[in-house]
Amino acid sequence: MPQGHSRLGAGGRSTPSPPSSPRFRHGRNKSSGGGRGSKKSLVEKLVLAVVSAVFRRRGVLLFAPVLYITGMVLYMGSFGFDVGVRMNAGGPAPPGSVYRSPQVFEKLWPLMENESNSSFNALTMAWSQTLHQSWQPCGSMTICQTGSKELPESNGFLIIEANGGLNQQRLSICDAVAVAGLLNATLVIPIFHLNSVWQDSSNFSDIFDEDFFIDSLKNNVKIVRELPEDMLQQFDYNISSIVNLRVKGWSTRNHYLEKVLPRMKELGAVRIAPFSNRLANAVPSPVQCLRCLANFEALRFAEPIRVLAERMVQRMTRRSSEGGGRYVSVHLRFEKDMVAFSCCKYDGGEEEKREMDIAREKGWRGKFRRKGRVIKPGANRMDGKCPLTPLEVGMMLRGMGFDNTTSVYVAAGKIYKEEKFMAPLKLMFPYLQTKNTLATPEELAPFKIGSS
Repeated sequence: MPQGHSRLGAGGRSTPSPPSSPRFRHGRNKSSGGGRGSKKSLVEKLVLAVVSAVFRRRGVLLFAPVLYITGMVLYMGSFGFDVGVRMNAGGPAPPGSVYRSPQVFEKLWPLMENESNSSFNALTMAWSQTLHQSWQPCGSMTICQTGSKELPESNGFLIIEANGGLNQQRLSICDAVAVAGLLNATLVIPIFHLNSVWQDSSNFSDIFDEDFFIDSLKNNVKIVRELPEDMLQQFDYNISSIVNLRVKGWSTRNHYLEKVLPRMKELGAVRIAPFSNRLANAVPSPVQCLRCLANFEALRFAEPIRVLAERMVQRMTRRSSEGGGRYVSVHLRFEKDMVAFSCCKYDGGEEEKREMDIAREKGWRGKFRRKGRVIKPGANRMDGKCPLTPLEVGMMLRGMGFDNTTSVYVAAGKIYKEEKFMAPLKLMFPYLQTKNTLATPEELAPFKIGSS
């Protein structure tokens, strides 16, 4: 299929997308517990019918055993055995399949107390120059930063809907800039999807500096705040009327050039919603450097956020006198929605199970109750897919050499069962701070409307 004009199209061959996430590769044989009798009956009837037909014909009798074995393999495969997590009836759970961190902590805590206030703290090495010598920029910024004072005529408008939480939205914005540059398209300021989990109605300018974003990219990608009047009129002033191209996750450069660009040139504008993870990680250098430029140069927080953040950093530095003004910042991911989505089991028993079932239904409306969907908490934990509890994060930090004099800033949403799960982390790191301890209620008040 012929390709349309792309300003970045000649910048090298497209590289293949990275392998899919282990979450989607592992255990694709999904099977519900019911209906096995009917499957068995159907497969046996089919096999018997084929074998009978073969036996009626001379000269092909040797094929009968092969057909029978093939049929039985298909039949056995319909059970979808989960070999990795099968447990013997009444036997112990496989190692690593059960949350036992509290018991481990109980045994390790006396040792941690004995090592408190030790002569070595990993904090003293965290800023060592030798550790940073191998760090490289994520792309060659020369091409991006040079840009072009006069961009070629646009092939059309690109509208994307950034879904997920703040981090996913940021990644979607960077990918949108890269795709717009690849297609020589005019990017409309991204729309933020109102997620059923986060319930955050913030728009782009509430979180990011919109003027700075547009100006920083003016030599690389044309960006507008909204569609021009003639385009709005063409679509009856309804963005939803613009065709939504259902682009698959991790799509390659070629997919955008061969599938999206022709439609854009035909219609004048296209929409991609949702847009999270819709561009492959492995892309040509000119495309990748647009991602880098967007993330590290063009995207900065709105002024109210920046001002409060600077104050909080100054206060955190002052309260980190034991470490010479140095501290560790940790982003805990143990909010209720994260725990629910992981389908992992902790130590909350039936109450936890009931709360997680409700959270999954509220946030994802039946996704986890679909026919054939089997939740396997033990397998998830063995595969390393369970969010670390604050206790586990604390043990990890102590194991890395950060002692109890280390100041720790915890960045997180509302922690699930906060009083219970945060207690051991505070025990290990008494100099622990959060936004609520560093900022006053009056300073935080303007931001309460958005969960991000």
